[in-house]
Amino acid sequence: MRRLFPSGQPAVPTAPAAPAVPAATGVSAAAGQTAGSGGEWSLDRLAAAYAYPAVARPWLRANMVSSLDGAAHHGGRSQPLSSPADMRIFGVLRGLADVVIVGAETVRHEGYRPARAREAFAALRAAAGQGPAPAIAVVSAGLELDFSARLFTAPQVPTLILTGAAAPVERVRAARAAGAEVLVAGESARVDAARVPSVLAERGLTRQLTEGGPRLLSQLAAAGALDELCLAVAPRVALGTAARVMHGPESEVPAEFVLESVLEEDGFLFTRYRRPGAASAEAGTAE
Repeated sequence: MRRLFPSGQPAVPTAPAAPAVPAATGVSAAAGQTAGSGGEWSLDRLAAAYAYPAVARPWLRANMVSSLDGAAHHGGRSQPLSSPADMRIFGVLRGLADVVIVGAETVRHEGYRPARAREAFAALRAAAGQGPAPAIAVVSAGLELDFSARLFTAPQVPTLILTGAAAPVERVRAARAAGAEVLVAGESARVDAARVPSVLAERGLTRQLTEGGPRLLSQLAAAGALDELCLAVAPRVALGTAARVMHGPESEVPAEFVLESVLEEDGFLFTRYRRPGAASAEAGTAE
C-alpha cells in the first residue's frame, strides 16, 4: 500500500494516538515502517491513519466501495467490488467505531452478522474506553427483519434498532423480545436521519460508522449528518443498473467535501473526504 495524497498536517485534530496493535496480528512492524514505498500496512498504521478526530460531539463517517462506473454493488452485494486491502480497512474502521449503522435493506441483502471482538484491536479499544466490539444499529421504519438471525440472537453487544415513534407496535415488541434495543429517532414511522447521530451519542456511542446502503447514506448526507466519507474505488467495471453509493433525490446544490487522503493498493484507491467545517467549532487538541 502506498500513500498518493498525504494531507500533511491534518485539517482536523485527531484524538491521542492509540496503543500499537499487538504483534499477534501477524503483521510485522516492518510492514508499517516501509508502507510509504509499498508493502502491506500494519494494522496499527492503518488505525492511526483512520483515527477519529478529537471533537466534543459525535462524528459520523461512512465506508463504501464503488466500481469505476459508479456501481455500489454487483449482483446485490458489495463483495464482488472488494479486495484484501479493502477488507483490511473495513476491519480497521469497525475496530475504531463505537457503533456501525446500517439500513435494513442492506442487512437483508448482505446477510449481516454481529460485529465480533478482535484480539488485534483489544488494547486499542480498551485504551479508548470502548467495549470489545462495536454495536450494530439497524435503521428501519417497518422493522421487517428476521429476528431469528444471528444479528439478533448472538451479538456480543445487543443489536440496536433505530426507528420512528409510529413504528408498528407488534414489530417493536418482536424486536425487544428477540433482545434488540429499540431507539426512537423520528416522530413518524420513518427515521429522521438528522437525529441519528445525537440519539446514538446519548448512549455514549460517538465514534459512528455507517456502511450504508446507498439509500440510507443519501438520507444522512441530505440531512447534513455525514461528517466523513471513506470511499474505495475498485478498478472494475460493473455495468448494469446498480445504485450509486448514495441513492436518493437530487440535491438543489451539490455539497462540497474536502479531500483528506488517498491510499492505493493493487489499483484500488482508498479515499477520505471530510465535510468542510465539520469539526471547526468543536475540535479538540491533538497531542
